[in-house]
Amino acid sequence: MFERFTEKAIKVIMLAQEEARRLGHNFVGTEQILLGLIGEGTGVAAKVLKSMGVNLKDARVEVEKIIGRGSGFVAVEIPFTPRAKRVLELSLEEARQLGHNYIGTEHLLLGLIREGEGVAARVLENLGVDLAKVRTQVIRMLGETAEVGAGGGGGAKGSTKTPTLDEFGTNLTQLATEAKLDPVVGRHKEIDRVIQILGRRTKNNPVLIGEPGVGKTAIAEGLAQRIQQGDIPDILEEKRVLTLDIGLLVAGTKYRGEFEERLKKIMEEIKSAGNVILVIDEVHTLIGAGAAEGAIDAANILKPALARGELQCIGATTLDEYRKHIERDAALERRFQPVTVGEPSIPETIEILRGLRERYEQHHRLKITDAALDAAATLGDRYISDRFLPDKAIDLIDEAGSRVRLLNSKLPPAAKEVDKELRAVQKEKEDAVREQDFNRAGELRDKEVELREKIRTLLQSSREDTPVNTGDEAQTSEAVVGETAASVPTEGSVAKPQLLTTPVVDEEDIAHIVASWTGVPVQKLTESESFKLLNMEETLHQRLIGQDEAVKAVSKAIRRARVGLKNPNRPIASFIFSGPTGVGKTELTKALAAYFFGSEEAMIRLDMSEFMERHTVSKLIGSPPGYVGFNEGGQLTEAVRRRPYTVVLFDEIEKAHPDVFNLLLQLLEDGRLTDSKGRTVDFKNTLIIMTSNIGSKVIEKGGGGLGFEFSGENAEENQYNRIKSL
Repeated sequence: MFERFTEKAIKVIMLAQEEARRLGHNFVGTEQILLGLIGEGTGVAAKVLKSMGVNLKDARVEVEKIIGRGSGFVAVEIPFTPRAKRVLELSLEEARQLGHNYIGTEHLLLGLIREGEGVAARVLENLGVDLAKVRTQVIRMLGETAEVGAGGGGGAKGSTKTPTLDEFGTNLTQLATEAKLDPVVGRHKEIDRVIQILGRRTKNNPVLIGEPGVGKTAIAEGLAQRIQQGDIPDILEEKRVLTLDIGLLVAGTKYRGEFEERLKKIMEEIKSAGNVILVIDEVHTLIGAGAAEGAIDAANILKPALARGELQCIGATTLDEYRKHIERDAALERRFQPVTVGEPSIPETIEILRGLRERYEQHHRLKITDAALDAAATLGDRYISDRFLPDKAIDLIDEAGSRVRLLNSKLPPAAKEVDKELRAVQKEKEDAVREQDFNRAGELRDKEVELREKIRTLLQSSREDTPVNTGDEAQTSEAVVGETAASVPTEGSVAKPQLLTTPVVDEEDIAHIVASWTGVPVQKLTESESFKLLNMEETLHQRLIGQDEAVKAVSKAIRRARVGLKNPNRPIASFIFSGPTGVGKTELTKALAAYFFGSEEAMIRLDMSEFMERHTVSKLIGSPPGYVGFNEGGQLTEAVRRRPYTVVLFDEIEKAHPDVFNLLLQLLEDGRLTDSKGRTVDFKNTLIIMTSNIGSKVIEKGGGGLGFEFSGENAEENQYNRIKSL
């Protein structure tokens, strides 16, 4: 029952329990509920009682006269008396009779009056209240004031023309008025197109079609903000933009016809109000929503109103869902006018991030630099290929802010124990004051002062002893000590770190988040990593003796890629290791994966002897639609999607079918492959290695045929060219 109570009604129940404790009673009766209604002070019930001359002081006196004070011992959980429970049940009935979907303070008051035999009714009679007039006064007051229900979506219930829609939706125009919507940057062309369609006489229903995360919902919010600012044509003046939650609309409809009844009621309210623009996010969910055996779904219920212009609706969905659901239903498709929402460019994304920066700075209590915004847009676009701007860039900023705030909210280890002791002393002091043991409270206060001074000293010494670090560690340690030393808690407060200098999110923090998401190291080189790269050849030679040329070539490629000097549109490098069996081709690949990529398992190994037939090519990128394994994806594309920074080994490449080489051409040239589901998989951060036995005999012989050896300065080059020609 309590989930349907408004915030004010819940406050009344809490105040009733407090009144029971004050009087020393082990129960909550009708009289405590009455005192709670008066004490709440701002609800409809309190205003009605005040208008009838009832105040809290007089009501308390009357309650004490009738029932007196209790023994003084009060249980932790105070139960309701049977009469009080009856009042709650009657308040639910009153709400239903008034057509309300919530229980407010006015319903509790009506329940008290209707119960009529409890102490509360006697108290009101003693105070000269005419119980018969209370109901009339409540109804009159409801016409002026309506409480917002706990499950509501932002509109006022009871006095609004669309109570059902308010229950199952959210008023975006109201949120825009209260400045609770994020600012919408750009998208002027799309918003103007939406306004243009809304101005039509019939079929005035735009549907926003675009990839997930490009800003379809933001366009609807931008329209609400324009209406609130008055920056719209006269045809849209005084309009309200409300979203409809289809899931909430379907929820709880246990019996056939309940869903249709709700939807019809919403349509009637929209028609009678005449100023509602309905926004349905994921509009494809209309198809099949609420459908049962012998019933019709939401889409078919809405079709007539959409065609006649009685219902102005803005839909939003992805291109795939539009094709799958809406295009199949030609009757529904013709009622919507598509508006394509494309992915913004990197400069546009940076402008969007600048518009949102203030909101995220306030939330995370830090500063975000321009360089961080640029990095979020550029690194997100380059390394996160399976999501879209500006969503992925906004998420990078958000998570980087969370990371920096977390790093800057820790007490130094030395101060943690003292802080824990301080909290315990504060709790003991409060208990002593409550028990009126003031001598003990005074001793604890002196101890509290000592502990505060100790924390201050520890923080100061920690700050002086902290060495100056570089990179991310410096930022962390400096900010942690600085912020905590900022203000040791004052008396009466709980010890808690507060910021002395505002933490800053820079491009390095964004790079850390990109690295954690994708596994691609894009942050600046640390000293240990630089040493690792410079000594790469020596380390690889510890595992692979000889093969100097191959080790040197691979090491150079890795170093170029790590410092950003590689071609951004191709893989890190591509090699063919050619030679007879057992010379170390595969071993070098394993050593490279173990040393630089973490473990030998950090490589994708494909045995090309499994791809000798033409049809086996589909195993790499996935089976076409209609074939077995279509939903499983390709062995190569799925592995790289999950781990984009890795070594890809094509073992014994000469055994593969020629069609495999056609696939590899695109991979090596463009750094990407498209799988059977149409998803583009990025290979730009992979190291491609192929091994082959081609030319092994030539290498073993070392010469140009029977009785002839290549000699001299160009022998090695001639041998390489001969193998290449094979």
